[in-house]
Amino acid sequence: MAMAMTTHTPKGPMSRSAAASLVLEVVLSIGALGGGLVLIVAPRGEIMPLPLSALAGSPFETYLGPGLILFTVLGLAPLVAARLAWIRHPLAPVAAFVVGAALLIWVAVEIAIIGYSNEPPLQAIYLTLGAVITVVALGWLTEVGLPAFHHRNAKEV
Repeated sequence: MAMAMTTHTPKGPMSRSAAASLVLEVVLSIGALGGGLVLIVAPRGEIMPLPLSALAGSPFETYLGPGLILFTVLGLAPLVAARLAWIRHPLAPVAAFVVGAALLIWVAVEIAIIGYSNEPPLQAIYLTLGAVITVVALGWLTEVGLPAFHHRNAKEV
């Protein structure tokens, strides 16, 4: 698949859905890479003032695990999805949907484990971002349809 990503040549202008998805995925990625890196480097809350007691009831004793998940799943994966949108790959709308759903799941699990906090309102912001990415992806999928399983039949997005 990496080979297909590097050899796929975009044709024509990017759709509005693709452009919106790309921008939203990059915004998410920047925040998640930064937040994940901080949690990885300082897993006991030394940089980001997060009490370890907030992890009570979770499978984690420090923020290292959540930091790794945040960095990879919500930091790197959206960059892959944005790249797919950039090259107009047929799987780009599906990737956008997966990114939006992953963010919604992340925030829901976070709220279930540590509770809702509006100080700062990061959960509300990322919940909204996840919903917007998901809605954009669903609209995009409505426009282009599900990708074909055979590359030669796949529609460019």
